[in-house]
Amino acid sequence: MNKRSRRKVLVLALVFGVSIATVLGLTALEENMLFFFSPTQVNAGEAPQERSFRVGGLVVPGSINRLPDSLTVQFEVTDNAENMTVEYTGILPDLFREGEGIVAIGSFAAGGRFVADEVLAKHDENYMPPEVADALKASGQYDYSGKM
Repeated sequence: MNKRSRRKVLVLALVFGVSIATVLGLTALEENMLFFFSPTQVNAGEAPQERSFRVGGLVVPGSINRLPDSLTVQFEVTDNAENMTVEYTGILPDLFREGEGIVAIGSFAAGGRFVADEVLAKHDENYMPPEVADALKASGQYDYSGKM
């Protein structure tokens, strides 16, 4: 093999190696991504059924239901267009309140109910998670002062 042929083989091997590394990297990223969905999108069937995702909105006043003798809580989340029920077992964040913005990370369980593995609440009275604010703006129910 002459020098030119060896160089071609080396270049092709490098291109092949970089291609394989790119495909593997993108596959790993896709498997670990958590997409955000509003309650309207979830109810429309846009959320994945077989993997975790994030859902967010405002906690509907009067919807918090704590099951007796357990840490399980069920509550409604709204984007002011549609509501959905979230079930969470664990200790809720201190800033979790009715009418406040939250993001829940979880997936659908048997029976099509959304079970959260983690619930995140806003960290101060002026903050709204960007995804939640965008979903509320899209529904036309959000003013820019941070209130509904």
